[in-house]
Amino acid sequence: MRFSSVFVLASLVASSFASTVADVQADIADITTKLHALDDSITAFPTSGGTLTQALAIHNNAVALGSSIDQGATDTAAVTPNPVSDADGRSILDSFEALEPTINHALVGIVDRKAAFTALPLGGIPALVKQDLANLNASTSNIEAALIGSAPAGLVGEATDLKNRIDAAFATAIAAYA
Repeated sequence: MRFSSVFVLASLVASSFASTVADVQADIADITTKLHALDDSITAFPTSGGTLTQALAIHNNAVALGSSIDQGATDTAAVTPNPVSDADGRSILDSFEALEPTINHALVGIVDRKAAFTALPLGGIPALVKQDLANLNASTSNIEAALIGSAPAGLVGEATDLKNRIDAAFATAIAAYA
């Protein structure tokens, strides 16, 4: 009796951590919304004459995006079945690939505005941007690993290529703030 109770409890705990493809797609939709908010706030920050309020909006959007990416990584790593079907894998990968141009735009934009962040009257904004980039890079690495780990064999190479392109874009932006 005792063994069966432990088994039932363990099964319930394990199933409570599983996620579905629908959960992953919902996470991607949330990431998309927050990525666009970050990109819009970066674009709105002028290359000269920006305000501290605008810089903090970028920071707040970066933090919100990081939280969404972390949730997406958790759900993607726990998706069942694992690997996902070919059709689900294609849908998930296509959704992530659709984010790449916005990721690149945001990272180029943040680099282009480094001088404007440095010129703000309150020091430390470039260091805050550097920390945001490091945090987003770490979160992105986690979701990339989860994506590759849950991808069907036929999509692993394409997912790895996407990871390498995004990692290179982050490396360039991080190097600009080093």
